[in-house]
Amino acid sequence: MNLDIRYAKPSESELILEFIKGIADYELLSDQVIATKDDIYQSIFIEKSANVIIAFLDNNPAGFALFFYNYSTFKGRKGFYLEDLYVHEQYRKIGIGKALFEHLLKIAKENNCGRMEWVCLNWNKPAIDFYLSKKARPMSEWTTFRIDEKDFS
Repeated sequence: MNLDIRYAKPSESELILEFIKGIADYELLSDQVIATKDDIYQSIFIEKSANVIIAFLDNNPAGFALFFYNYSTFKGRKGFYLEDLYVHEQYRKIGIGKALFEHLLKIAKENNCGRMEWVCLNWNKPAIDFYLSKKARPMSEWTTFRIDEKDFS
């Protein structure tokens, strides 16, 4: 098994969108994906709003992770927010998700991040079990709130 994890290239904007559609399908949220290849290219590679790493197994795109930096006032330094981590179904249960996650931890450490955070759907037991095995803890005392752009008025 030859696994290579590296930062995405601008020419891979379509591939990133395919991964996003894959995770949306897995999460039963496909109807909410409105991003286009051009949106991905602009926001990630021009505006630098997020970072993407891609895992290639024997040169085949197998999984990806999208993350960005935020700031922790309590820690007094930047934080690391994992937006998406996804592995194509045919590549699951062979360590690619674990390798991506460990690569993300390395990036967070190299960038002096005070913490790493993400959200996980309550029904995603395989992911929850994995995160717990990595010493992550659910933040049950916090509630995630969201306002969509149509309500920014």
